[in-house]
Amino acid sequence: MTPTNSNTTAHLAALLTILCWGTTFVSTKVLLQGFTPVQILLIRFCIGFAALYFLSAKSTYQLIRRQNVYLASAGFLGICLYYLLENIALTYTQASNVGVIMSVSPFFTATFSCILLKEKLPSAAFFIGFCLAIVGVYLLSFSGGTMAVNPKGDLLAISAAAVWALYSILMKEIGKFGFPTIFVTRKIFGYGILFMLPALLFESCLNWQRIFEPVFFFNFLFLGLGASAMCFVTWNFAVKVLGAVKTSVYIYLVPVITVLCSVVVLHETISTRAALGILLTLIGLLLSEINSRKKC
Repeated sequence: MTPTNSNTTAHLAALLTILCWGTTFVSTKVLLQGFTPVQILLIRFCIGFAALYFLSAKSTYQLIRRQNVYLASAGFLGICLYYLLENIALTYTQASNVGVIMSVSPFFTATFSCILLKEKLPSAAFFIGFCLAIVGVYLLSFSGGTMAVNPKGDLLAISAAAVWALYSILMKEIGKFGFPTIFVTRKIFGYGILFMLPALLFESCLNWQRIFEPVFFFNFLFLGLGASAMCFVTWNFAVKVLGAVKTSVYIYLVPVITVLCSVVVLHETISTRAALGILLTLIGLLLSEINSRKKC
């Protein structure tokens, strides 16, 4: 595959990932009627791990200690800590607050890449695009009201955005190991699940029979096979090819996908404010993808 074709495939992979992640709120909301946030996370990632193991069972590689440390760190940050912080944040602040704050993740990714990896700082176009996208996301998330500050929940959401940025940077470095993306994602899922297990000590008993109720079963399949197994593979592939910063800006599209889904599935209407938000977000995304960078 030529570099041009590889880049195109990576952009499509990132877009596919966001298209899927932008709709997961519906499934999670349904599952919260019968399960706790920790239970949902464990079940979806166990399903994802099983699927990836089936696809890469014959892939065995000798990993040195440094490689295992990187993979374990990615599992802790991207699978365990990020989702726990996000879910806990949702219990203290509005979902719309979390949506806006999570859109700051590309800024964290660019900053951390400069500091930790000594990469070049993105061009002015990136930061202009960032500002436009944040305004667009705000208009989308608060088209019916204003943002209410909830310090505890908002700080947790900021922490989640920073953690996701660190995960993306780690994935860029892990990509240099040269292992297949499916194998790498499987290992990361395994470590993430191990780090998540202690949280079960503080959970109520899981009613296993409820998992097989059709409405819950199919939503778990979607989250496990689609939003977890498939999307983490496509996201990790995009980071490997495009880099952490260029891939992270696709996060701006999550609220856009959410609004468009509401129009298609729930037959909601798009207000003028929301339409302006979509336009600004898309312009911000395009500006942020301009490939001109200056030295850090």
